[in-house]
Amino acid sequence: MLNPTEHLFTLALGLATPWECNDAAFTESESHLDLIIAFKKGSRFPCPECGEADKPVHDTVERHWRHLDFFQHTCTIHARVPRVRCQHCGVHQVSVPWARSGSGFTLLFEAIVLSMTPHMPVRAIARHLRTDDKRLWTILRHYVAVARDQEEFHEV
Repeated sequence: MLNPTEHLFTLALGLATPWECNDAAFTESESHLDLIIAFKKGSRFPCPECGEADKPVHDTVERHWRHLDFFQHTCTIHARVPRVRCQHCGVHQVSVPWARSGSGFTLLFEAIVLSMTPHMPVRAIARHLRTDDKRLWTILRHYVAVARDQEEFHEV
């Protein structure tokens, strides 16, 4: 059973079963919040390649994502992301609902960056979000490539 703080962060992050926040640690001297996300023991996931359901967890890989600030405090999400073994596809890491595969940012963080980009320089956004502008450019390049692939140049 989650304590009230963990339950609050689970709700605030919009996590659904089997995911939940099972720890939150605030470091006052660094003004930083670390949220630990986990999946319930015994959870099974679909194969991320073929979609076949009900695959057992093979192992996990530690991952980290920069999330939006909570008030004036920076926030990082940490999770041991499961990898499943599929008899057809082999071992693959499952997708997490809060982040794009391969991104070091949560989807909400990326959405803020994209919403700010038409209104201010990337370097100013980076200062505001307390991150490196080079990291923000990787987000922007990804979404520009997606738009180009979809031939939606009017959105770029």
